[in-house]
Amino acid sequence: MSLVEAYQRVRNHSLNLCKNLITEDYSLQASEEVSPPKWHLAHTTWFFEQFILLPNDSTYEVKHPQFNFLFNSYYNSLGARTARNQRGLMSRPSVDEVKIYRAYVDEAMSNLIQKNILELSELVILGMNHEQQHQELLLSDLKYNLWFNPLNPSVMDISEYTPETESVWISVNGGVFEIGFKGDGFCYDNELNAHKVYVQDFEISSALVTNGEYLEFMNAGGYDEPKYWHDEGWAWTKDLIVKAPLYWETKNQDWHYYTLEGLKPVDKESAVAHVNFYEASAFAAWKGMRLPTEFEWEVAQDQFDWGKRWEWTNSAYLAYPGFTVAEGALGEYNGKFMINQMVLRGASVATSPEHSRPTYRNFFHPKHRWQFMGIRLAKSI
Repeated sequence: MSLVEAYQRVRNHSLNLCKNLITEDYSLQASEEVSPPKWHLAHTTWFFEQFILLPNDSTYEVKHPQFNFLFNSYYNSLGARTARNQRGLMSRPSVDEVKIYRAYVDEAMSNLIQKNILELSELVILGMNHEQQHQELLLSDLKYNLWFNPLNPSVMDISEYTPETESVWISVNGGVFEIGFKGDGFCYDNELNAHKVYVQDFEISSALVTNGEYLEFMNAGGYDEPKYWHDEGWAWTKDLIVKAPLYWETKNQDWHYYTLEGLKPVDKESAVAHVNFYEASAFAAWKGMRLPTEFEWEVAQDQFDWGKRWEWTNSAYLAYPGFTVAEGALGEYNGKFMINQMVLRGASVATSPEHSRPTYRNFFHPKHRWQFMGIRLAKSI
């Protein structure tokens, strides 16, 4: 597949994710953390325009200069931008105008890519991976936004809950291991540089924690016992009166959860989702175990199946040895977020095709849980 074909496939996938939405769905924003589908479609287009077309195509003409304010996300060096919590207030441009904007940029990008300028290929591939990140965000944000609708809208089936296999413990002998991305192909800068890490002997579960197991924690009063919780997590549960994973509710005395396919009974055999780091850590403590470090996860990942849930690790999001911040605005992509975040490994049911690898480092603040986040247990031996 040529680069231009790969570009077009990624861009078309974003639109395909929205095929069942009605116009009103495109502007929903239920909290500051999430963004409307329309914004995702426009922002990913702005990224190609801003970082590739403008610096590298002297014939490219910006049709909408105001879009730089509307669709910049967090690139401070590129000027003022819409407040994050106000993205859903922008009724203009319309959905149709955003799609026209996408088509305009796509035509210019396709023409530029076909010139086969080697140094631009890496930027194009970065832009494609950036869009794939937003495809996952589009799904998780959409789910959160639709959840507030008492009609429990059904818009798509992404197989959010499928049964887990029976869990067994995988023993890993300690030693020195090389961590981080190696070889050819794309990776983010936070996966570099590859470096050696010493890991003690440990065991890790072959399967994710299920809804049934998490229900046992809930029924045992796990949310009411402070000894299992980090102090910050305990304060979070009390401030927000949290008693269950996000999207869970009782109906006729039985637990249900909202999915992108509507409200469904909780499947006890499927992996729990939408728990934050506080909840994951508390569950592990209740079980007398712990979360794996990101290094343990990477060392062991070829011995178990992964990809249904982003898996919380007990590792803070920090730079690897030799990490350098890229020049220019793209230097804001990852490095400036290396504080107050925890690393998640793997992928999820919402992750776009060909956008996962064993060295991928996702990261979120411990309180967040609207992504498809889950739990894999580990223990020292």
